[in-house]
Amino acid sequence: MDVKRYLAVRIRADLSRKLVILTGARQAGKTTLARQLLADYPRAQYLNWDVPADREVIASGAWSPRAGLVVFDEIHKMRDWKAFLKGAWDGRSANQAMLVTGSARMETFRQGGESLAGRYFAWRLHPFSVREAVDSLGMRPAEALDRLLERGGFPEPFLAADNVAAKRWRSQYAIDLIREDVLEFSRVHEIRNLQLFVDLLRERVGSPIKISSLAQMLQISPNTATRYLEILEALYIVFRVSPWHRDIARSLLKESKVYFFDTGLVRGDAGARLENAVAAMLLKHVHYRQDTEGKAIALHTIRDKEHHEIDFVLAEENVLTDLIEVKLAAAAVSPYFHRMAEHFPQVRSVQVVAELRQETQRGKVEVTSAAEWLAGLQA
Repeated sequence: MDVKRYLAVRIRADLSRKLVILTGARQAGKTTLARQLLADYPRAQYLNWDVPADREVIASGAWSPRAGLVVFDEIHKMRDWKAFLKGAWDGRSANQAMLVTGSARMETFRQGGESLAGRYFAWRLHPFSVREAVDSLGMRPAEALDRLLERGGFPEPFLAADNVAAKRWRSQYAIDLIREDVLEFSRVHEIRNLQLFVDLLRERVGSPIKISSLAQMLQISPNTATRYLEILEALYIVFRVSPWHRDIARSLLKESKVYFFDTGLVRGDAGARLENAVAAMLLKHVHYRQDTEGKAIALHTIRDKEHHEIDFVLAEENVLTDLIEVKLAAAAVSPYFHRMAEHFPQVRSVQVVAELRQETQRGKVEVTSAAEWLAGLQA
């Protein structure tokens, strides 16, 4: 199924002005989106650094000067790629557009070397969300959420004909992430330890992560465990949700929670999968707003030493805008959530429930359908 992704129009507009860098998780749909954009330009060319013939064209600068659009895929694997892009952009033919795609965070490579400052716009492509499934596929919000919880949001399993095909895709995907992407990116050779580290994270979604405890379980140093986590983040495999602390007592715990870009990788009950799915969609919403508006909006969590917590909070310029609790079925609002909603009366407080019979207002907390609320996010 050829589905037009949510960033297509935005990227098309930016290509007329600057170099565009599109990053995102492996198989999130970057190449498909790039190929869709190619159809809009005369004599467009797609060049993948992983393909030997394309690599030769890239290295020698032999792409056509008449190409309306040139796509460089996985170019960050090239030595001195920033210097190459700077030269390619500055020396391009008049009105030639350029798109760079890759499965690693480009900011990971910004230290040192040539600067691309002022030459590019950056976009991050996420898997499908409830909002995108509703807008692009015409699905009902509840139907979209059910499929996301069952298959995850990556295009191939999400759009697969049946669940068996989706499971086969995920089995191979999980293997390839470690054997190919992680090794190529990091040159880390402790494959067994790294796989065990990923497995431990898969079982701890939604819980604060103590690096020292994970390191002890694997009999590795905390520095090594931290490096593993940073590699997984850089490759869009996991993301951390850190505590928000401003204007709240210092008794709050500092450990972050870790979630997967692919909800299908979660090993846990339905509640854990729902929390991961909501986290991933909130991050997509945050990244979309950052990339489109340039605003300092961020996703955080709150948890204190008495284990009271609010699953997610959104902040803009470090000022809280939203308090968000996620529940599978329970509609009752915790006393702690009530207290926090009263403490921050200017903040929107919502409890999203996957299996909700009736929407209600409990004090300052709105109890609403998770699927409908997620469909209202910006991406």
